[in-house]
Amino acid sequence: MESPESDRFNDAPHPREQYVLFGHGDAERELLAAFRQNKMAQAWIIGGPEGIGKATLAWRLARFLSAYPDPMVIDVQRAQSLEISSQHPVSRLIQAQAFSEIFLLRREWNEKTKKFFTEIRVDDVRKIISAFHHSSGLGGWRIAIIDSADDLNRSAANALLKLIEEPPEKSLFLLISNQPGRLLPTLRSRCRKLMLNSLTQDEIIQIIDSLGKPWTKVPSDDVAVASQHADGLIREALRLLDPEAIQFHDQIMRLLRRLPQIDWMGVHQLAEKVTGRDQEAAYETLIRAVETYLDDRVRTRAKDLASATRLIGYAQAWQEIHTLAQEAEVFNFDKKALTLGIFERLAKAEAS
Repeated sequence: MESPESDRFNDAPHPREQYVLFGHGDAERELLAAFRQNKMAQAWIIGGPEGIGKATLAWRLARFLSAYPDPMVIDVQRAQSLEISSQHPVSRLIQAQAFSEIFLLRREWNEKTKKFFTEIRVDDVRKIISAFHHSSGLGGWRIAIIDSADDLNRSAANALLKLIEEPPEKSLFLLISNQPGRLLPTLRSRCRKLMLNSLTQDEIIQIIDSLGKPWTKVPSDDVAVASQHADGLIREALRLLDPEAIQFHDQIMRLLRRLPQIDWMGVHQLAEKVTGRDQEAAYETLIRAVETYLDDRVRTRAKDLASATRLIGYAQAWQEIHTLAQEAEVFNFDKKALTLGIFERLAKAEAS
């Protein structure tokens, strides 16, 4: 039985199985132009919010370079996009995870705990380093996809940095990051940054329609509601296609709108729903809603020329909540206490 994949969302196709790209045409053209002009950076950070297609773009580039390793061939010079047919031999090998020149670095499955490791460990990077140096290259590219670079612990990040600084010939590193600013500064300095924007509601609807069953069986009205509440993120839209998830999202937003007043009964009820091994989706929806709330508040207050104290309060709340969430993940702390702490800090920021 195959192990679960940390970079796959539930039953949705893995990014390596996606052959259509929505919403990121400019970024795709930038990558194609860099390759066609023989100016491909050795390492790229593909950044932007979680669940907007960063990994899909990375796999699309990896597929194209693997099919056409020479930028001067006529097919590359005439290409309008990075599209490669799903029937191409390279596509078939990649989809079967049998293409030996593409290396994937991600959080691995822990058979002992039956959960994913909370970070990418230095041993994971060392395996990639060994494979990179022992790969034949086949006259083409060696490509590493790191999904996501945010999960690298410090030792792993330093080990990856060393590989980027001293790589084999024709190596390419694609670092997918939800928060590039939090990556190791020395690692960021070795990479060219490519930032992607959130998706439009229409683009999210198109993506869901392209996923096939069971997603295409969802009523169009439900898809419209999910895409409207997804903040431009396809992953969040897929979560919200569960009717209970929509209700849960609305419950979170009602509590956030009441701040700085805290409805403690409502918060306790919310906390119960994110506690437990089978509540990861609910927990992720809560964290995403809080991130979106803080982002919106900062943007709104900045436009209203709010005091520096108020803006600093939001920044401190975000930092404290981020630290609490990290500790909860690493040390398996009670998420009920985390939820209560989140609302305490948000209320404090609103009252500052």
